Amino acid sequence: MALTVLGLSGAVNHDPSAALYIDGKLIAAAEEERFVRDKHAKGRMPYESAKFCLQQAGIKPNEVDVVAIPFAAISIFSKARWHYAKRYWYAPDRALDAILNGNRRYRRYYKHIQWCLVQLGFDLKKTKIQPVEHHLAHASSAYHCSGFKEKTAILGIDGKGEYATTFFGYGENGKIHKIKEFYDPDSLGGLYGAITEYLGFDMLDGEFKVMGMAPYGDPSKYDFSRLAKFENGELIINTDYANVIGFRRYKEKGKGYYFSPKLIEWLGPKREGDIADDPYVHYAASIQALFEKLSLDMMDYYLGDIIKETGKIAFAGGCALNVKLNQKIIACPEVKELFVQPASSDAGTAVGAAAYVSNQKGVPVEKMQHVYLGPAYSNEDIIAACADHPNKPQWKKIDNVVERIANILVDGNPVAWMQGRMEFGPRALGGRSILGCPSVAGVADRINEQIKFRERWRPFCPSMLDTIAPNMFKIDHPAPFMTFTFEVHDEWKTRVPEVVHEDGTSRAQALKREFNPRYYDLMKELESLTGNGVVLNTSLNRRGEPMVCSATDALNMFYGSDLRYLIMEDILVVKEGSDWYDAI
Repeated sequence: MALTVLGLSGAVNHDPSAALYIDGKLIAAAEEERFVRDKHAKGRMPYESAKFCLQQAGIKPNEVDVVAIPFAAISIFSKARWHYAKRYWYAPDRALDAILNGNRRYRRYYKHIQWCLVQLGFDLKKTKIQPVEHHLAHASSAYHCSGFKEKTAILGIDGKGEYATTFFGYGENGKIHKIKEFYDPDSLGGLYGAITEYLGFDMLDGEFKVMGMAPYGDPSKYDFSRLAKFENGELIINTDYANVIGFRRYKEKGKGYYFSPKLIEWLGPKREGDIADDPYVHYAASIQALFEKLSLDMMDYYLGDIIKETGKIAFAGGCALNVKLNQKIIACPEVKELFVQPASSDAGTAVGAAAYVSNQKGVPVEKMQHVYLGPAYSNEDIIAACADHPNKPQWKKIDNVVERIANILVDGNPVAWMQGRMEFGPRALGGRSILGCPSVAGVADRINEQIKFRERWRPFCPSMLDTIAPNMFKIDHPAPFMTFTFEVHDEWKTRVPEVVHEDGTSRAQALKREFNPRYYDLMKELESLTGNGVVLNTSLNRRGEPMVCSATDALNMFYGSDLRYLIMEDILVVKEGSDWYDAI
């Protein structure tokens, strides 16, 4: 009898998502933000994403055996609630609440999930809801999806779940064993998020911007060691400066931040605007360096022996998207392979909770080899969207998509590319992408200024044929999901300069043809035209918006930007006055 498990995330008020496993196969997974067009979909439940998963599988709510949720009740006898209360003694209302009413958030979330399930048509009397601790869900999303058969070190670093902020453990024979957890406010993810706010970005959204800014600074200019330390197996964040609550928070225009006025006294005013300048670039470099050092120290302390044994690591949690840390991890001599869950943020906990429950019930889940798990749209759907769109797009169905688009790219034009099923997770991987030819000088600036409207110092990334990566990079390691940066060989820095960052690295996707044949064939065509089987790839969205999902979303984005070319399946849309307009 088939086992059907629906995972629903959104436990900590952001990044709700849904994922559906049937007999260990991941049938569908998607983030709510893509459907409701609200980045991170804060405060929402995963209604539309769950509805999509059920539709994709062609099943009804009564055919779901278990609903898995990545948040659980934490016992009063655990260290977690007492640690929280002790460390937040200066805010007695919060401290007492943790001890006396410590599962309030869990109960509220459980009620919201029940409401969501009722809206979807579930009968609560016949629906089993199984809670999974937040960090166990992260751990499962990494270990159970890694495909590793050997004993595997498991690392989880994020802001926080119920109370835990950091997870160390190992997986063996399908079971996850917990070694150690740290608890709020001792959170490396929280500290990075607090400095992200200080540097002028939103927590849970701007951390990768800080990471992109860091190579422009000098980490030795400012000593950030006072902010956090790892001693005798314990992480301690200095809550005089960061991870603060209540009256200790720095406030501006009625908004409270996760850092204190003392941080402002030390480092100067909070950064404003889009310019990456002195001293803020150095602050970004310093927090990145501290984050890397402490992460590696903790990993070695708790997981070093396991890593020496088999060389396998599985990593999840929001901080697993820090590709610079990941580069350092795979450079460690004992590490043979690192699997990073491609949706490492809280969106991935829907997959993790469902995978955990499936394994518990004796049905192991398959290795995650691709993230094309969202909706797809047919040519007929796309033509209907064009007919309904107020801009009355000029479109044509073309036969030779790969050849035509490759030639448009080589002519120096960016192209919006919507093909097949939408990606799960924050990275565009050739399903919903803006593409450019990385050997054409200035194409990255053009995409930045005219289309993405994002900070000039943020890098663009390459997708490439799997045969190219071992030649282009100094380390040969699987890279299907853009979760690592690699040092680029000098020859390739001049061949594809538009996708090499300030520090000589690239965050790469190395694609196997079986997972996205048309995208692969496009890169093969580029290789025959330019000698480089590489394409510049950035997500199909504008600044502050989620990645597009539907053909209508793609058309809205297209007409809200200076893009000239949009290919959706076989339908080419071209703006009037473009070089290729006559081809329509």
